[in-house]
Amino acid sequence: MPYLYLFILAVIQGITEFLPISSSGHLAAMPQVMAWPDQGLLIDVSVHLGTLLAVMLYFRRDVMALACGGLAVIGVGKKCQAQAKLFRLLVLASLPVLAAGGVLAVSGYGEIFRRVDIIAAASIGFGLLLYLADQKGGNDKFYQNMQARPALMIGLAQVLALIPGASRAGVTMTAARMLGFKRTEAARFSMLLSIPVILAAGSWSTYQLITTGTSGDLAGAAFAAVISFLTALAAIHFLMTWLKRASMTIFVIYRVLFGAALLAFLVF
Repeated sequence: MPYLYLFILAVIQGITEFLPISSSGHLAAMPQVMAWPDQGLLIDVSVHLGTLLAVMLYFRRDVMALACGGLAVIGVGKKCQAQAKLFRLLVLASLPVLAAGGVLAVSGYGEIFRRVDIIAAASIGFGLLLYLADQKGGNDKFYQNMQARPALMIGLAQVLALIPGASRAGVTMTAARMLGFKRTEAARFSMLLSIPVILAAGSWSTYQLITTGTSGDLAGAAFAAVISFLTALAAIHFLMTWLKRASMTIFVIYRVLFGAALLAFLVF
């Protein structure tokens, strides 16, 4: 692929992965609208790697705490019992989407959701749900005080993100806000939930890359990984800073406009 396409693809992936506006919706719709070539598995792996490194770097303290909690779960890090609880809850919340995503990946049925009209409807519909949750939700709960029931409910909501346009970040933040979590805390838990999801998606693409013997432009893949890393880091910083002083309405407006633009493309 030309480097201009790689740059645009990596920027879209980096920005939309963590903002509640749907990376899968943008990446599924843009090639159809713009008649772009398929980026290939190697580029898929590289941009996922870039976004994964970005979220792990930005939330490095949380990641280290969760890693310590994971060791405590298997009986190694006994000093991290509090973190062990959060680690278990993160695993619990991740299981539904990993199971459902695995079924769709193996069966191939996930492709039926990649139609432009479905992406448009999901962008608008789930965007309006985000607005309602953000306006009506409570504002007194913190991520550190998460319990099993809300973690599972957020995890179940995350399954809806398998529909391009719904937005993984969007549906998890919607559920968290409905359950009374502060905006920044909802975003924080959503970001941490992205780590196992991105790992799973990247691992699946890597598996396909190896089993099919697909090759590609390694320099282009490295370029795409760096761009997605930088833009994802900037997007996360923007989101966390924005939510300290403002609502999620700006993202809802964008989602409605994006969905309307896709519908206009279908009509005209």
